[in-house]
Amino acid sequence: MVTTKSRTARKPATRSRSSAHATGALPTRLEHAERGFVASSRLTDDLQRVLVDLIELSVQMKQAHWAVVGRNFRDLHLQLDEITETARTLSDEVAERLRALHAVPDGRSATVAAATALPPYPDGEVDTAETVDLVTVRLETVVRTAREVHDEVDEEDPTSADLLHQVIAALEQLAWMVSAENRTPST
Repeated sequence: MVTTKSRTARKPATRSRSSAHATGALPTRLEHAERGFVASSRLTDDLQRVLVDLIELSVQMKQAHWAVVGRNFRDLHLQLDEITETARTLSDEVAERLRALHAVPDGRSATVAAATALPPYPDGEVDTAETVDLVTVRLETVVRTAREVHDEVDEEDPTSADLLHQVIAALEQLAWMVSAENRTPST
């Protein structure tokens, strides 16, 4: 005996956020796959603040790389290249996040110079011990900017907040590693 399936159309199953067994992502009011999430001006401004600090950090770290002299020169010289590369990578990720949110990042030199929270880097040769202190301050400044905007960013866009977590974690680790050069063991 052959059985046939009922030809009665069934309604597709629906889920609500209150369902105890709901799995997977559900669409939100603000998102549509064909248009994507659009950042508010506040979110754009917050991410832009982090972006300009990261761009300025990469430029200043390259200057430090060229200007450092003194004891332990080679290790610090190489470490400054690592910091430069990290800052460039992170700035690109923040800029591309802005583009994904339908905003246009502004990384032009005049914008960066006018908007960065980083103090200017001194000119001329700089001793390794002073370089360590200068670099640590700059890393901590970018971290401070990321922390200042974090809660507002997280409120609107947790994905962008996750990117800020990456910025904070990477730069805090670098600040710890660089600053250890000038520390003495605590007793």
